[in-house]
Amino acid sequence: MGQRVRPPSAHPEVAGGRRWPSLFSRLGRRSGWHSLLSCCLFLGLSACQPASYRLDSRYASANQNERIAFLILHYTDEDDAHSLRLLTEPQYKVSAHYLIPRDTDQTPLPIYQLVPDSQRAWHAGRSRWHQYAGLNTSSLGIEIVNLGYETGQELLPVQLRHWQPYTQAQIAAVGALAQELIRRYQIPQTQVLGHSDVAPERKQDPGPLFPWRELALQYGVGAWPDEARVEQLRRQPAPAWDALAWQQQLARYGYGIAPSGDWDEQSRTVLSAFQLHFRPALVNGEPDAESQAILSALLERYFPESR
Repeated sequence: MGQRVRPPSAHPEVAGGRRWPSLFSRLGRRSGWHSLLSCCLFLGLSACQPASYRLDSRYASANQNERIAFLILHYTDEDDAHSLRLLTEPQYKVSAHYLIPRDTDQTPLPIYQLVPDSQRAWHAGRSRWHQYAGLNTSSLGIEIVNLGYETGQELLPVQLRHWQPYTQAQIAAVGALAQELIRRYQIPQTQVLGHSDVAPERKQDPGPLFPWRELALQYGVGAWPDEARVEQLRRQPAPAWDALAWQQQLARYGYGIAPSGDWDEQSRTVLSAFQLHFRPALVNGEPDAESQAILSALLERYFPESR
């Protein structure tokens, strides 16, 4: 490699530190020594050492999938300005990947991406669907500016509250964006959900006026039952399910409910969430023939039992 460089300590100029410039000058005339010495002294020895590993990506495992498995829709319960502030400023500790505004004249409607898809946003909170819990880790969140229901109506039944409708521009934007995200990440239709589906004890958004049927039939976004099959089941009703059967079938579809056999408050809350999504005309958390027919048709379509 070459001879070791030793300071010429015997020379009288060394004691005063004036020998190094002349040494560099002399070494600069030798092949490569000036560059090597400068590297080691001024960049540090570690910078001159070889890398401790080499990344080899020739071998890819087949045992993998997208991190993103869910698309969860919300309303903000605030106007445009407050929604943007709540979802971006650090003290509020909440965020979403996308925000769809309401009161704007811009055409087409802008969609604000607040968090990159690759990052975890804080929108779902305590949540569950099938075996998955804490869905922030595996989901994308879309917040839609909407005020929900009027203040002071918390104690009224859902269908008696005055809910703010969504604009057609918002629905078109949601449909187009959701189409693209579902295609990009191969999200199952049964995993396009409302906040109320994954956190029924705490949330009711995106609410009973959110057009799940329109999204499914016009944009191919989200699960929806075969309506002819629902009508057939209504005309030829099966025996009414008992509490345990309701709990088991709701859990089979994906809702986080523990089958107990007792029609308890959790059961009413979860059935209310189901009705908000699939039968918003009457959201009361009580079993009925129409809800049973809708859930049966959904299970036949998306989760058929093996025979």
